[in-house]
Amino acid sequence: MTGDLLLADLRLLAPEVLLAVGAMAFLMVGAYTRAQDGAARIVSLLTLALFLVAALVSIFYVPSEGGTAFQGALIVDDFSRYAKAAVLLAAFISLILAQNYLEQEKLAKFEYPILMALSVLGMTIMVSANDLITMYMGLELQSLALYVLAAFNRDSLRASEAGLKYFVLGALSSGLLLYGASLIYGFSGTTNFAGIAEAVAAEPSLGLMFGMIFLLSGLAFKISAAPFHMWTPDVYEGSPTPVTAFFATAPKLAAMALIARVLMQPFAEMVHDWQQVVMVLSVLSMAVGAFGALTQTNIKRLLAYSSIGNMGFALVGLAAGTSIGLWALLLYLTLYVISVAGSFGIVLSMRRSDGMVERIEDLAGLAQTRPGLGWSMTALMLSIGGLPFFVGFFGKLFVFYAAVSSGLIIFTVIAGLLSVVSMAYYLRVVKVIWFDEPDGSSFLPATFSVNAVVLVTGSATVALLPFMYVMFRFVMQAGSGLG
Repeated sequence: MTGDLLLADLRLLAPEVLLAVGAMAFLMVGAYTRAQDGAARIVSLLTLALFLVAALVSIFYVPSEGGTAFQGALIVDDFSRYAKAAVLLAAFISLILAQNYLEQEKLAKFEYPILMALSVLGMTIMVSANDLITMYMGLELQSLALYVLAAFNRDSLRASEAGLKYFVLGALSSGLLLYGASLIYGFSGTTNFAGIAEAVAAEPSLGLMFGMIFLLSGLAFKISAAPFHMWTPDVYEGSPTPVTAFFATAPKLAAMALIARVLMQPFAEMVHDWQQVVMVLSVLSMAVGAFGALTQTNIKRLLAYSSIGNMGFALVGLAAGTSIGLWALLLYLTLYVISVAGSFGIVLSMRRSDGMVERIEDLAGLAQTRPGLGWSMTALMLSIGGLPFFVGFFGKLFVFYAAVSSGLIIFTVIAGLLSVVSMAYYLRVVKVIWFDEPDGSSFLPATFSVNAVVLVTGSATVALLPFMYVMFRFVMQAGSGLG
C-alpha cells in the first residue's frame, strides 16, 4: 500500500522528478566530458530537451484530477499544471536565447544550464507548494541558483555587483518571509495551507494578518513589486543579458502563481484584509514602473522598470480576489512573458563589431537598417504597453475587467491612467526605431535561434488574436482550479 502511494505521489510530481534527476545526471555528463566547449553544448541541448519533456509531462502525463502528495506538502491541480508548463516553456526560450551569447562572450560553461534546471525545479515546487516549509524550500532553491546566474560573468564588475546586490537583498526578503511564516505558524498551529485556512476561518486574528503581510512582503520581492523593487534595475543591467531575460520571465511567473495560491487558499477568508495590501503594492509598482522608465537610457534598465510596472498590472487581477481575477492574471502573465522574451531576443541582437550595446539610442533607424527587427520590436513594445489590436491589450483589458467586476472602480481608474503614462516610454522606443537617423553602423547578423524567437514572439503579438478564445478556455480552467 505504501509503495502504491509513493508511486502515485511520484506520478503527480513527475516534472519535478525529471528535473531533479536530469540536473544531477547532466552534472555528471558535464564533469566527465573532457572538452569544456563540448560539455557546455551537450548539456545545454540535453537541458533544452529536459524542459520540453517536463512541460509535456506536466500537460499530458500528470493525472488531470490532481491531488496532494507527500502528506499534503505539495498539491497538483489545473492551476499548478498550467503554471508549470508556462514556466518550463519560458525557461526553454530563455536557454535558447543564451546559447550564442555565452559562446561569443566566452561564458559557455556546462554549469549554466544546470543552474537554470535547478532554479526551474525550485519554481515548479513553488507553484505546487501546499505548506509553508515546502514553499520556502522551493523559493530558496530557485533563489540560490539565480544568485549565481546573476554573477555568472565573474570577470565583469557589473555582474559581480549585480549578484551581490541580489543576494544581500534576497536575504532580507527571506528574513521577512520567514518571520511572517513563523507568525502564521504560531497563531494557526500548522504550516499546512489547509490547516491555516481552517484557523483563519475559525478566528482571523491580528497575528495571522501580520504574518500574512510579512509573508506577502517577502514574496513581493521575488516579483520586484514596489517598494521591494530596489534590486531590479541594477541586477537587470549588470547581469549577462540572457540571465536578465530569464529573470524577467519564468521566475516572475512562478512567484506570482505562488502569491496567488497563498492568498486565495489559506487566506481566502481574509480577502478584504489582503486586498488592500495588494492594491497598495499594485499602485506603487505601476507608478514606479511608469515614471522610473521615462528617464532611462539603457534598454535593459528600461525593461526592468517595465517589469516592475507590469507586475503592478498583474496584481490588479489578483486584487479582485475572484476566480475571474485569477484567470485574468494567468492570461496577463502568459502574454507578458511572450512579449518580454522577444524583447530580450532583440536586445541580444544588438551586437556590433566592438561588442554588445545596450543604449536605447543604439536602436536609431533600426526600421531602415534591419526592418525585421524594427517591426518586431515595435510590435513587442506596443503589445507590452497594451495598445489595442495587440494581444497585450487583452491582458490589461481582462485584469481591469476583473477589478471592475469586484467593485474596485477607483483602483481601476488609477491603473488605467498609469497605463497611459507607461505608453510614453514604449512609444519613445518606437520613435527611436522609426524616426531617428541611424549612426552609420548596423548590428551584426543574429543567429538562427535568436531570430526565430524574435520572429515567433513578434508575430505572436498579432497572430495569437484569432486564438484568444482557446487561450481563454485554458486560463479559465486553470484559474477555476484554484479559485
